[in-house]
Amino acid sequence: MSEEKGYGLLKGKKGIIFGALDDRSIAWRIALACHREGGQFVLSNAPIALRLGALNALSEKTGAPVFPCDVSSEEDVEKLMNQTKEELGGVDFILHAIGMSPNIRKKKEYKGLNYKWFQQTLDISAISLHKILHYAENTGLLNDGASVIALSYIGAQRVFSKYSDMNDAKALLESIARNYGSRLADRGIRVNTISQAPTRTSAGTGIKGFDGMYTFAEKIAPLGNPTADECADYCVTLFSDLTRKVTMQNLYHDGGFVSSGVSEEMVIGLQKLYGDEDFEL
Repeated sequence: MSEEKGYGLLKGKKGIIFGALDDRSIAWRIALACHREGGQFVLSNAPIALRLGALNALSEKTGAPVFPCDVSSEEDVEKLMNQTKEELGGVDFILHAIGMSPNIRKKKEYKGLNYKWFQQTLDISAISLHKILHYAENTGLLNDGASVIALSYIGAQRVFSKYSDMNDAKALLESIARNYGSRLADRGIRVNTISQAPTRTSAGTGIKGFDGMYTFAEKIAPLGNPTADECADYCVTLFSDLTRKVTMQNLYHDGGFVSSGVSEEMVIGLQKLYGDEDFEL
């Protein structure tokens, strides 16, 4: 969908978008889609990400202020919520698009994880959602009927060896979403995760073996891998009032990958690889 034409689905709504880094990141594309649909928001990322990324360009394009926040620090998270409250009043949507694994970055295999780094992975990639919801509620920032989305991956349910400790982090992230969603439901607040297919982002392509993961999913999924912009459009529907009774769900946005066994294209490819027309799975 174009950035210029929208449906006004988020007109009058305000929010926080965590995790935008550059124009390839899913959070960046979600911010553009929210802006297109009339949403107003603040942008946040870790201080080091702000230095390495290009978030000021997104800020200029959407009119969104940028507030740094290290989500491993409770003080930073609480400060961000108070800053956002001063800027916007209450918020109606929050995007959690935060993930980082020092073990993956430093090529530590799963059986030889550095446990201090493992704890950082879990803290930044999953426990941060709990902190964000805790302080958003405690500061009075979170409006009744709000919608919270955290970006996940099918590695939470299935083993993807190169995804290493992020498999564990995404499983924890989804559990936190369900648990917090049950506790906020009396206010009509929805908390969901979106399990997005492999996407060519700066973070994704930094994972060893990403091209193989991407190609495998592309060949298995009947609709193919969705783009970051298609994910953004999906997020808009979940932030909108059209999905008021959808909560505590892990929603697959993967072109049908999760429900597929093997595609004919994959079988044909394996036949060619093994030189055997009678090859069967």
